[in-house]
Amino acid sequence: MPSTTMDITRLFFEFINKFVSFSNEEFEHLITPILKVRRYGKKECLIKSGEVEQYFNFVIKGLIRKYYKKGNHEIITQISTEGQIIMSQQSFLGRMPSEYYIETIEPSVVVSIRHDHLDELYNKSKKTEHLGRLVVTYMMVISDRWQMQMVKMTPRERFINFVSKNPELMQRVPQKYLASYLNIKPETFSRFKHLLRNHSKNHVTQ
Repeated sequence: MPSTTMDITRLFFEFINKFVSFSNEEFEHLITPILKVRRYGKKECLIKSGEVEQYFNFVIKGLIRKYYKKGNHEIITQISTEGQIIMSQQSFLGRMPSEYYIETIEPSVVVSIRHDHLDELYNKSKKTEHLGRLVVTYMMVISDRWQMQMVKMTPRERFINFVSKNPELMQRVPQKYLASYLNIKPETFSRFKHLLRNHSKNHVTQ
């Protein structure tokens, strides 16, 4: 876990440099002043349904889920961990009330930028405006790719694909959250998990 604000902002610096190359001086002058480090305990909300999303959030430490309520059910549409972005995107970009809740699963630390500060940043520099477009495009591609997986893959395929790419989250995220996120019935998810455990044991003993 990064111990200082400088360490934390350095992780965000490395993230944005995957899209556009910024020097240390550019980052310190343009971006660092508008970064806000926010810390949350377990099961604390970053935003609730009905509120307007004010922040773009980059996860430094922890796990955060995004969900909406349908009757008595919570439908999870995103689970973000270290190095990933999470926010109520439609609310943030459209300046409308959010339909989503964003809540921590674990104690979490995020680096955030306020919407109004981001607008000011874009006005200061064409480079940062270009960065913003690339990041929004990146988020849209990830969202579309996930939606395509939900449509094309069977529940079993979704489970196997997720486990193969995110084995550590199987230990960190409550099973009911993962089942909702993968749109798999809880009893089916338990069966898949049991089969996976037996497969792993058999593989070890062979």
